[in-house]
Amino acid sequence: MVWPALRLSLMVAASATVLVTAAGTALGWVLARRRFRGREAVDALLMLPLVLPPTVTGYYLIVVLGRRGVLGGPLHDLTGVSIPFSWVACVIAASVVALPLMVRAARGAFESVDDDLLLAGASLGRGPWFVFTRLAVPLARRGLAVGIVLSFARAIGEFGATLLLAGNIAGRTQTLPLAIYEALLTGDDRTALMLSVVLTVVSLAAMALLTRLGSRR
Repeated sequence: MVWPALRLSLMVAASATVLVTAAGTALGWVLARRRFRGREAVDALLMLPLVLPPTVTGYYLIVVLGRRGVLGGPLHDLTGVSIPFSWVACVIAASVVALPLMVRAARGAFESVDDDLLLAGASLGRGPWFVFTRLAVPLARRGLAVGIVLSFARAIGEFGATLLLAGNIAGRTQTLPLAIYEALLTGDDRTALMLSVVLTVVSLAAMALLTRLGSRR
């Protein structure tokens, strides 16, 4: 139970972190540097998974991605693909709950970048993509790195939304938190303790990395 759950958790967390890094960096840039009507409403919507109970987030994911969901229903009818109770469902659930952390970190990082430096790049005839990738991202790299580490730590510890959308199928969707839950239900205290220690070590490593990044800043 230990190694399959650990391997799956690491794979899910890594995949979710890649997705969240790309989406969160882009969204953080837009929220930090673009002025548009409803910007703060969009920010509040993106932050909802931070304050909603994970089970509520999981329920909304089922409503959207379930076999009879808003998007999941048409997808299943057209392709036969079903997202719930799959490895993909684990990644989606982890990504949704981790995204707010990346967006918040990215927005703060981009807001701290000196406007004059970005304007100087634009004044030299460089396009928006150059300014973003060659100036803004390198200058905000410390804050972005913090967001990436936080997102990974949140993704690997995700439980509620994953349980609802992906289920608890050993060897398929059973991540470390779900394996701990099952071990406790079955009275296997030794396995629950072992898995909890593994998850704690991973979390401590993430916190140590965050401390190191913070001290460098």
